[in-house]
Amino acid sequence: MDSNAESIPRSPSSCGHSSTTMFRPPVNRAMRVLDRSFFKKSVPISAATILETKNISQVRKRLSASNDLLDLPRYSVCTVPNPGPLIVGNGQLLDLSSTELQKKKCLLLRENVKHDDTATWSPTIGELVNEGLVGLGPYMVELDYNYWNFSDIINAILPEEEAKTGESPEGFTQTGHVLHLNLRERWHPYKHIIAEILMDKNSGAKTVINKTESVGTVSEFRTFPFEVLAGENDLNVVVREQGCVFHFDFARVYWNSRLETEHRRLVNKFKPGELVCDVMAGVGPFAIPAGKKKIFVWGNDLNPYGFEVMEDSIVRNHVESFVNAFNMDGRAFIRETSKMMQGPTHKAIVRPKIHRSQLEKGETLPQPQVYVRPPTVDHFVMNLPATAIEFLDAYVGVYHGLERLFQPHTDRKLPMIHVYCFSGHSDDERIDHIDICERISERIGFTLTPDDTVDGSGNAARELAIHNVRLVSPQKQMFCASFRLPEEVAFRKV
Repeated sequence: MDSNAESIPRSPSSCGHSSTTMFRPPVNRAMRVLDRSFFKKSVPISAATILETKNISQVRKRLSASNDLLDLPRYSVCTVPNPGPLIVGNGQLLDLSSTELQKKKCLLLRENVKHDDTATWSPTIGELVNEGLVGLGPYMVELDYNYWNFSDIINAILPEEEAKTGESPEGFTQTGHVLHLNLRERWHPYKHIIAEILMDKNSGAKTVINKTESVGTVSEFRTFPFEVLAGENDLNVVVREQGCVFHFDFARVYWNSRLETEHRRLVNKFKPGELVCDVMAGVGPFAIPAGKKKIFVWGNDLNPYGFEVMEDSIVRNHVESFVNAFNMDGRAFIRETSKMMQGPTHKAIVRPKIHRSQLEKGETLPQPQVYVRPPTVDHFVMNLPATAIEFLDAYVGVYHGLERLFQPHTDRKLPMIHVYCFSGHSDDERIDHIDICERISERIGFTLTPDDTVDGSGNAARELAIHNVRLVSPQKQMFCASFRLPEEVAFRKV
């Protein structure tokens, strides 16, 4: 089990900024089986009933400016005040019928305001009452399990010493209807109750699982052992990302929903008509969206099931003209692409949508767009951060004898390599960049330094860029290192 499991920061309490605990849920630190009915609370406070609906906005603005409103989310405006007489101007009592009250709206007042004690009223409250805009009366706030959020409920159940830490065990990723936890060992006694609460509090969640071993320790396909903690034992999910849809069994492939931003970032670097080789493509989170953008993709994955899902995703997302799937070892695939480049020319014809009105009016119809696959690869993507750098030696001599296909013989540059990797989480990020460059250099037999950027002091022809993707744990950072494949590597005789 990874002791450095990720954790989402604790959610703000739904109880606002109240200085008391009166709006927090009741506490039961002995609870081990979730009892939703336990979490009920009635809190008596005071409310300002607006006597004429047209004055709601004015009254709220004045009470807000004087900090007299109760900071209780979803209870800022109430539609049915508790029946009973209201205190109005000059301390008189106004006894409205229940029917009349149901037509009124009220604003809840901070907890130290007492409707029947003018000494607790602010000048603003007194003015509003005397002006005949509001009447003050009692109000009973009814709170239950559905009102409070995950942090509120779990911190009413955990041992006091755990609750005081301010850290809540709610770190998870959601893939389709599956919530995936990576619970630290200290949370294991509460894992089932944690799972039930999380499923209740997250829309669309039907299954909660907990990873029992780190990714890659059991399977070379980056799948992991897990236990179902709550809900259905069904991991067949539907995921939507970048306008594409994927159907797969989450237990049989690697997918991380937290990487959507990174998938989008890299795909946006590719241009329509370019050729991208996705070496460790998985089910296609780079390949399929790229195909949607009219980018040619050769997507490869070693996992036979991942390959099947990618083939299904190609058809499901209508990118057959641009994306091809392969099921090979990554190193062999890199070498094979040099032969594939010399294969037959491939064209993709994109026919524009034609509206009936255009036909009826006899308008000149737009012509189909024709995309011709380039003769060489523009980008290689290597999204296997734990080991991708080890595969870089496959580029050594990959284009030996094919020099004629690239500059200066043609206008084609050698491809950009986008390799994902892990490094430390140093206070000085340059230390991590040096580490990454040294490991890359060792594999390709060519020195790459952090200064080899477009505007750097090193070899600008390398076009190096190291992007910080995400913090995986306090000591572990994920990076994407992009660089232009050196001629000395690609054309080397081996």
